[in-house]
Amino acid sequence: MRISAKTDYALRALAHLAADWQVPHSSESIAADQHIPAKYLEAILSELNRTRFVVSQRGHGGGHRLRVAPDRIAVADIVRALNGPLLTVRGECPEDLDYGDRLEALQSVWVAARVSLRRVLERTTLADLVAGRLPDDIAELTREPGAWESRSAI
Repeated sequence: MRISAKTDYALRALAHLAADWQVPHSSESIAADQHIPAKYLEAILSELNRTRFVVSQRGHGGGHRLRVAPDRIAVADIVRALNGPLLTVRGECPEDLDYGDRLEALQSVWVAARVSLRRVLERTTLADLVAGRLPDDIAELTREPGAWESRSAI
């Protein structure tokens, strides 16, 4: 799974809004606070408006705010809205692949990877991010040996 800059910026902007979710925030204040290029953020907020995560109002006292409470928005919802399915192989969903009998296990690897992503991203909400806490079993994953080490190809 690769997280694009757009998705990272969107999550940061939404987390900013989630901190005080019923109050409109200007795109300028979000951009400054989250160190996001202002023009890029405008495009992202427009897309988040179209995908119904935020509502925007113009004029004095206007800005952007979450459409629903932050505990009802999972990270997976945002990733899917901006990027499509959590995991695809050559643009196809794992269950649609056909490797034949000899590599049937590879299809199962992709399905298992998707399940793992779902376990983390569907259970982590914007409210969790703002509170600085994760569900216990997800936080536990970050404490596994090697969790904070990058691994590259041999």
